[in-house]
Amino acid sequence: MSKLVSRALLVSALVLAGGSAVLADAPPPGPPMMMPPYMLRPEAPAGDRLKPGGDGKVLFEVHCGYCHLLGGMGSNLLTKQRMMMGETPDKGLLVNRTDLTADYVKSVVRMGKGAMPAQTRVDVTDAELQAVAKYLGKAG
Repeated sequence: MSKLVSRALLVSALVLAGGSAVLADAPPPGPPMMMPPYMLRPEAPAGDRLKPGGDGKVLFEVHCGYCHLLGGMGSNLLTKQRMMMGETPDKGLLVNRTDLTADYVKSVVRMGKGAMPAQTRVDVTDAELQAVAKYLGKAG
């Protein structure tokens, strides 16, 4: 075999090997995969973040959702903790909890807890936190 034919075979083999690697990474056939809820957070509301009276649900999803919506790290950790306490998995989502008070929510947000870092007033303003705490604080 000549050097030219050998090189042509080598190049062809490398191209085919590279092509099969690309095909191996292709998504499986079927409907497109949905993004997890924590990645589908809404955009932050426009306007003055210091103004009271914001929508607690929207503000929770915007500021807390990356960790505390379904599939987020905070929800995963809380689900494990709540199940170890004999509760159902749905109690890992903060929106399903009935034992949280607004004061407790505000304290945890500002001071942090476990893997959750403290959130500053730049991260979540006092007005935003008040709305989120009211939304989550179902225990009074």
